[in-house]
Amino acid sequence: MPAAIDRATALAKFDIRDHDLALVREAGTHLVPQIDAFVHDWYAWLRTHEEFELFFGHADELLAHVQEQQVRHWTSFFAAEVDDAYLAARRHVGAVHGRIDLPNVIYMAGMFMSDQLLVERLERIEAPPERLAVMRTAVQKLIFLDTYLVLDQIHATQRAAAEHAAEENALLEARSEALLEQATPVTPIWEGILLLPLIGVLDSSRTQEIMTKTLAMISETRTKVFMLDISGVRTVDTAVANQLVKITQATRLMGCEAIVSGISPEIAFTMVELGVDIGEIRTTATLRDAFEIALDLVGDGDRVRRPGAARG
Repeated sequence: MPAAIDRATALAKFDIRDHDLALVREAGTHLVPQIDAFVHDWYAWLRTHEEFELFFGHADELLAHVQEQQVRHWTSFFAAEVDDAYLAARRHVGAVHGRIDLPNVIYMAGMFMSDQLLVERLERIEAPPERLAVMRTAVQKLIFLDTYLVLDQIHATQRAAAEHAAEENALLEARSEALLEQATPVTPIWEGILLLPLIGVLDSSRTQEIMTKTLAMISETRTKVFMLDISGVRTVDTAVANQLVKITQATRLMGCEAIVSGISPEIAFTMVELGVDIGEIRTTATLRDAFEIALDLVGDGDRVRRPGAARG
């Protein structure tokens, strides 16, 4: 992010010189006594726009506080001591407006109206027209500088907020992926057999992760049987059920049989009601039944069932 503009550069950019600041102070001797009336008129204008209700509504105390701040702001303006504190005060205004997402259009319209109201008051001063003209020009130069400083800070604040939100979203996504990784433990439980027990809520992103991890593990381990246990899944809708069907079809294309275990009566009823076509998918009510079928498919069923048999 570019560094904030310094005093000398800011004044030079808007062609503000010492005699301009002196002219602003001269105008202030006439206008500062009218600041309360000026602020009152400015808020009367703001009330005609929807932003007034949006930011103030019926918050009378907030409105009174902001009006008081406006009086201080313009009093400082006509003091025309454009130092680092002055620049910091304008940037603070921009930061506040940026945090509340004040639209740029209403801020710029507000500064235009400020200029109009001040010029109207300035032109009622008893002074030579040429003197009024140079005072008006000096006041407008400083208003342009103030407008730039505030808008620049509004943009900087909004950019920082957007970057922070992006970082937070990236962190949340990373955490979600980590949790998803932990919640999708495809585990070899026997030579040639993989088990994936699912718990919680299934959605499309999680089922896609299951598909990706399962196929990768099957390819890596040359698995013959994939057991998908959904006894810990709360509900299954049409989209998730169809995804589960696709997972089993994909595993079959890789030469691996799939068994879906843990089909509860509720899920079975739901799948029937939804009209989900499970095709040739092997299903069982319990994980134990699925494991026995898996052992038979890998050729170890009879040996494991023999009395005293043990897996070495």
